Amino acid sequence: MASMTQSPVSFTGNLASKPSASDLLKSSSNSICGVPLKALGRAQLGAKRRDFTISAKVRKVKKHEYPWPEDPDLNVKGGVLSHLSPFKPLKEKPKPVTLDFEKPLMDLQKKIVDVQKMANETGLDFSDQIISLENKYQQALKDLYTHLTPIQRVNIARHPNRPTFLDHIFNITEKFVELHGDRAGYDDPAVVTGLGTINGRSYMFMGHQKGRNTKENIQRNFGMPTPHGYRKALRMMYYADHHGFPIITFIDTPGAYADLKSEELGQGEAIAQNLRTMFGLKVPIVSIVMGEGGSGGALAIGCANKLLMLENAVFYVASPEACAAILWKSAKASPKAAEKLKITAKELCKLEVADGIIPEPLGGAHADSYWTSQQIKTAILESMDELVKMDTEELLKHRAQKFRKLGGFQEGIPIDSKKKVNMKKKEEAIVGSKTSEVELRDEVQKLKQQIQKAGKLSADHPEPGLKEMIEKLKREIDYEYEEAVKAVGLEDKIVMLREEVAKARNLKDQLTPALKEKIEQLNDEFNKNLPAAPNYSSLQYKLDVLKELSKAQNMSEKSTNSDKLKVEIDKRFKEVMDRPDLKQKIETVKGEIAKSGVSEVVNLNQDLKEKFLQLSEELESEFKAILESMGLQVYPRPVLEAKAKLDTLSEETGMIIEDAINSSNLKDKIDLLKMEVANAGNTPDAESKSKIQALESEIKQAVAEAISSAELKEKYEKLQAEILETTKSSVGSDGSLVKQNVEDDQSKHDGSPVEVNTSEANRSFV
Repeated sequence: MASMTQSPVSFTGNLASKPSASDLLKSSSNSICGVPLKALGRAQLGAKRRDFTISAKVRKVKKHEYPWPEDPDLNVKGGVLSHLSPFKPLKEKPKPVTLDFEKPLMDLQKKIVDVQKMANETGLDFSDQIISLENKYQQALKDLYTHLTPIQRVNIARHPNRPTFLDHIFNITEKFVELHGDRAGYDDPAVVTGLGTINGRSYMFMGHQKGRNTKENIQRNFGMPTPHGYRKALRMMYYADHHGFPIITFIDTPGAYADLKSEELGQGEAIAQNLRTMFGLKVPIVSIVMGEGGSGGALAIGCANKLLMLENAVFYVASPEACAAILWKSAKASPKAAEKLKITAKELCKLEVADGIIPEPLGGAHADSYWTSQQIKTAILESMDELVKMDTEELLKHRAQKFRKLGGFQEGIPIDSKKKVNMKKKEEAIVGSKTSEVELRDEVQKLKQQIQKAGKLSADHPEPGLKEMIEKLKREIDYEYEEAVKAVGLEDKIVMLREEVAKARNLKDQLTPALKEKIEQLNDEFNKNLPAAPNYSSLQYKLDVLKELSKAQNMSEKSTNSDKLKVEIDKRFKEVMDRPDLKQKIETVKGEIAKSGVSEVVNLNQDLKEKFLQLSEELESEFKAILESMGLQVYPRPVLEAKAKLDTLSEETGMIIEDAINSSNLKDKIDLLKMEVANAGNTPDAESKSKIQALESEIKQAVAEAISSAELKEKYEKLQAEILETTKSSVGSDGSLVKQNVEDDQSKHDGSPVEVNTSEANRSFV
């Protein structure tokens, strides 16, 4: 075999020159022995072997800007290499996108623009009108975004202009270096990972990255990761765990990409590996749901110590559209599905799935992305300050316990009152059937017979079955009302109004005048159409029976309270009468009266009569002290009789006033007055004040005319004379009037004053 000699290669000319710094920073795979291939490409590399010459030339390719720009600006804040990522600001501002529920706001905006345009064209001053319209716009924006429905929050979370993961990263970090690849052959652009610093502390960031326009969305696969994306995140988790970097994940995905190729590459296995690994990482983990978090695709980077959600973010196991298609066979039912799924930040915080809510500006995160990013930064720092204080064992236990307690309960342990509030109440409503009037009459008749047999019931023997019957009637009436609502076609209106009221109560806001007016209008409409309902007669009968039984129950309770009080008074009186000093005095006076042989007090001699009256006053004073110590007040019998007559007259007057108010003319005036007061607000102008005063005077005059009948006047004057006579006769021996605060006494004892005849009690020994 012929021998072959090879002479050493010598470089001359361009090859001898020193390579540039940018050439030296290229990958080592693009160089030979430290000499850049770029330099080699400009010369021929030859080696003589007999008569043959071999030469090679490197083909020129397009220069790669990443990660270093071609012409770096040395004046950039933070240095040239502060943020190493191909992500750059968009050259054009994204077009505004209006959601369906925001269209009324756009109408106001259009009016503002039209007025401004008119002012510019005519040169006239429309500043007052513009300010008024802007105030209306801000108020409408506030009302809209503080009472969003779940499906509206879903739409905001999916808004095309909503800030992405990298938008937030560049707003909250001082430095950021994007890290690529899963070391298995692919770099998934739907998942972005990298190291960054906040306030000088290093963190490992990873999150779903959506596009800001159609081109980017196609490149980023609409934020839906393949198995390569999850394996890239897994690699960075191991890296962070090894070097002790806390992990911050950002969730914004409709779900993992579910195509055939992804399934072949092990989508489920990749997600499962992430779930298992995250529970064993020894560094703090905080997850931020910044848009929509869909199913396992979100959970694969969401097993954190703290899960925080932006105000308008959603987190779900299935999208509202998918849920509606499964349960109601139509995606049109997605609003209902969104409400039932409990996917909003507020609901998930109640269920303790999420640990906190990060506020957004009015209009959503896209209205002011920088402000939103700063809120996220504050939340991250607060959470990390809490988590870094934990040791490794406590941190792992904290993370595991967060997920172990979700949806869990243990028999025999009372439910925490905070959790019990969020639990669904047990429904005992009758489904598909109701008690007929005949059956109900029989049951009520049997109940009356049982009560009659029981006789006068005490507190120890409550009415047999009365409470149960009242509860049953209430359920029956609720069912009848539901049927009536459906029959008159007001079901949808009532459901919508209930939602509005519930939202107002959840936000701890008072019901607005507009909402109150809606309630009144719907109530009037329902009452007007109720007689046309097919079950109206049945409903009316049950209401009458409920009223009768409730009245019987109230009377029984009052009677029971009175009986208890009388027993207590008798007991205390007996204790006074059994006192040795009083007992001796009574026996002495009784003995002297017996010796005198006189049977009536008026016939006693002066000395004995004085002793009797003195003892009488002493006993009366003792009894009065006992009654007052029990919170009772002592009234003469005429006062009680006058009080009963006064109550009767008040009730009669009230009925006359109610009839007058229910008349069509006066009712219209009252409705008009309500409307004027609502429109005027807290600071009514002079015109509104005069209208309100005029309406008030008209209403007062109408009521006064209604109660100024001759018969009512005669009754009033007669009662006034009786009360005056009673007052005169109620003056004590010391010149002071007996207490007559009947209303206070009623409030203390269920509205029924207790009558105690002390004069009879203190003479019982005679």
